[in-house]
Amino acid sequence: MDLDSQISLDNLLFVERRCRSCGEHKNLLEDFYIMRRSKPSLASSYAYECKECTIKRITDKRSKP
Repeated sequence: MDLDSQISLDNLLFVERRCRSCGEHKNLLEDFYIMRRSKPSLASSYAYECKECTIKRITDKRSKP
């Protein structure tokens, strides 16, 4: 029984996830980066930190000497 074939991307359209950095609930597909491109239909394939927080973390870390 292959669960990956039974779950489609349509099941993730209205899924929300809480960002571990800012704590806000955001849309999984629009606001989080996909980390495992081989299995995009799984919710666990997406990061737990939103795109805004990821960008802020990277720019803050790189701007310090």
